[in-house]
Amino acid sequence: MSSVLATIPKLGKLVPKSTCLFLCDLQEKFRNSIQYFPQIVGVSNRLLRAFKVLELPIVATEQYPKGLGQTVPELGVAENDVPVFDKTKFSMCLPPIQEIIKDKEIKSVILCGIEAHVCVQQTALDLMESGMDVHVVVDACSSRSMVDRMYAFERMRHSGAFLTTSEAVILGLAGGSSHPSFKQLQKIIWESAPDTGLLAARQQPLVTAITESVNAPKL
Repeated sequence: MSSVLATIPKLGKLVPKSTCLFLCDLQEKFRNSIQYFPQIVGVSNRLLRAFKVLELPIVATEQYPKGLGQTVPELGVAENDVPVFDKTKFSMCLPPIQEIIKDKEIKSVILCGIEAHVCVQQTALDLMESGMDVHVVVDACSSRSMVDRMYAFERMRHSGAFLTTSEAVILGLAGGSSHPSFKQLQKIIWESAPDTGLLAARQQPLVTAITESVNAPKL
């Protein structure tokens, strides 16, 4: 029986009572250098608002805030009483955050922020190493370059992270329209999430392959 269970893949099903939102380093100094920064912040704010509606835990970090500035105000951490932790290491897995995970018996983390190939990736790897399910919200994570961003997603997926979208997370936590907070959540996702460049990035290899095929010398 144990050998059969060992072959069953992890499904990554979200259970609200054991899920936490991680907001990674969405700070002022990154505003003009991160690809699709305003959109990434906007999508992260959607998740923050949904977690507040569902009364689920949220934590945020700031990487060396003395030099890189505070969390951008439009994210909404201050008015929503989200705890923000300073750090100098890249991973968000700081002792006080690990204590929150332990105290609230967290088993799944919804991860968004910047940069995808550095702090987000190292956080995901640390969490997975400790046995957590990690859901990387691709429309809420970015880097200074799209190459770093897309290969970070691939790296995390190969390591066992679930790649997902903000709307999939919100509706996954609701579970159905019978949820008592569904109408509030519906208002959050009523307008589609902004374009964060993912579709163009995914289409580019196909476009390149077609172009190369068309331009290839005929035998």
